Amino acid sequence: MRILLVGEYSRLHNSLKEGLIALGHEVILMGTHDGFKNYPVDIYINHSFTNKLGHKLKVGVFKLTGIDLGSLEITYKVKNKIKKLPAFDVVQLINEASFSIQPKAELNLLKFLQTKGKKLVVLSCSYDYSSVKFMLNHGFKYSAMTPYLKDQSLLKHYKFKLQYLEKDFVVLHDYIIAHTNGIIATDLDYHLPLVGKSNYLGLIPNPINTDKIDYIPMTIDGKIKIFHGINSYAALTKGNVFFSQALKIIAEKYGDRVAIITTIDMPYVDYIQQYNQCHIVLDMVYAYDQGYNALEAMAKGKVVFTGAEQEWLTYYKIAENTVAINALPNVHNIVDKLSELIEHPEKISAMSVAARAFVEREHHYKIIAQWYLDIWHSN
Repeated sequence: MRILLVGEYSRLHNSLKEGLIALGHEVILMGTHDGFKNYPVDIYINHSFTNKLGHKLKVGVFKLTGIDLGSLEITYKVKNKIKKLPAFDVVQLINEASFSIQPKAELNLLKFLQTKGKKLVVLSCSYDYSSVKFMLNHGFKYSAMTPYLKDQSLLKHYKFKLQYLEKDFVVLHDYIIAHTNGIIATDLDYHLPLVGKSNYLGLIPNPINTDKIDYIPMTIDGKIKIFHGINSYAALTKGNVFFSQALKIIAEKYGDRVAIITTIDMPYVDYIQQYNQCHIVLDMVYAYDQGYNALEAMAKGKVVFTGAEQEWLTYYKIAENTVAINALPNVHNIVDKLSELIEHPEKISAMSVAARAFVEREHHYKIIAQWYLDIWHSN
């Protein structure tokens, strides 16, 4: 098959591409490099207004005319690049808004891409209309929208998420529901909002290329090392505050028995160096399932505090606290779970092995690639 993957979040489409190529298929990945993460793409698409002066020009023209120069440029570049290529069997978009441009322009490109592929599929991955609406309607016990639901003064921080409920985005969503070959969720946080919806093809777990991620054998011969990496932009929606407060208590309670490493917006190379030497990784609170950071840490054999709710345990048929630790929005609960591991380090070693085995079993990139192929063939 010839496959076009559009967009990249946290290496999802790169891992899927590697699996598909290993199974004998031809794959082209088009998109940005996912910001500072700099993931490779075959066709790089972005606008030219990323520097300070360009951004001011773009904003000024939009205010005066309502024309978004970035959307125009990306639309032109995509059509110019893709029209020169042979048709694809499948075109898959990473998100309802894969190009991060105005929704009318997203819809324009989506319709164009439909002419270049026999099938067009869209992932529910990161925020979209269905997930944001579900969170705002209290569909989850807690979610990335919980801080906003408790404090509407946080509106400015949530504008990006709430835009998916605006009229033009709803039109885009409705078109995807009615005119594409279907929607695939990438984890339970996106699956649950779509259950029972028309055109929903089901959940396919995130692919992880474990051939590129070495397992780091767990050795505990001194302090228990706990890593908390904070991305200041996402800290609110991930619930990092609960980890920060819990770590203060742990530091007082255990003193020299633990080494706590907290980083804020650290460059990736330094971040990984700190992260690799730790036993426990504090990932996120506001989730039911694991994202890429958590899964890659689990593949390395880390004990990860992340989304691992009962719905996730039921879906994968595993026992609580055997593969990952469910991080609740409760400081004392986090302290209790950390204390259990610090006082019983043999549990860290056992979970390290189980975490790697889980990722290889449920997220192996070749198994997941075949799952995608089966879904594409049958819809």
